Amino acid sequence: MHAPPRLAFVASKSPEVQAQLAELTQRYGQCAPSESDVIVAIGGDGFMLQTLHRNLALGKPVYGVNAGSVGFLMNQFRTDDLPERIAAAEATRIKPLEMLAITDAGGSVGAVAFNEVSLLRQTKQAAKIRISVNDQVRLDELICDGILVATPAGSTAYNLSAHGPILPLGSEMLAMTPICAFRPRRWRGAILASGTQVRFEILEPYKRPVSATADTFEVRDVAEVLIREAPDKAMTLLFDPGHSMEQRILDEQFTV
Repeated sequence: MHAPPRLAFVASKSPEVQAQLAELTQRYGQCAPSESDVIVAIGGDGFMLQTLHRNLALGKPVYGVNAGSVGFLMNQFRTDDLPERIAAAEATRIKPLEMLAITDAGGSVGAVAFNEVSLLRQTKQAAKIRISVNDQVRLDELICDGILVATPAGSTAYNLSAHGPILPLGSEMLAMTPICAFRPRRWRGAILASGTQVRFEILEPYKRPVSATADTFEVRDVAEVLIREAPDKAMTLLFDPGHSMEQRILDEQFTV
């Protein structure tokens, strides 16, 4: 008989979630994330992203328990049979994006994004952005509110709200989606192979300043942003049988 997995519970700060945390730790114990077999994240999708970023160096599998609203990355909250549910869970590997942002001042800032890297105008002026793919200029000038590059896991989040495509989890693709494109008005973006390197150059950066955000980490006044997939930083999410992330992405494509 296998020993139950060692669980490290982490939770968002709301009183309701803290009460759930106390209930689960009392029942199943608690250990440090570094000593655990599985990290159990209690909260919403935003807290799950925080958990992935905070524990990136550990590479531990993460099982989400939904205490938020949407809970796309989470499982249903139940106190019973948690070790058995985790043992039977389906594993999904998600590969993040790696962003390198060069600022107007000449500094460079790196960050990782499991959902998307987005560029957004900072003022009333529309952004002007040159787009290169694998060092080849594909669009000399995009005038827009912004643009994003999303992973398959993030394609149902901000990318979908910006009318970007939903990508199947195993598609090995990335979605590049403009946000309120003004010129060329009818350009809807592109679907790129996962090994693609994307370069965004900000035109007229002092007149039309732009920020870059990797999930929730923002860099202001960028001049250039490089984006590529980072398979060496992949993390594992665990989902109850029949409720895998791949199934949820498929279901989302038929939601009206």
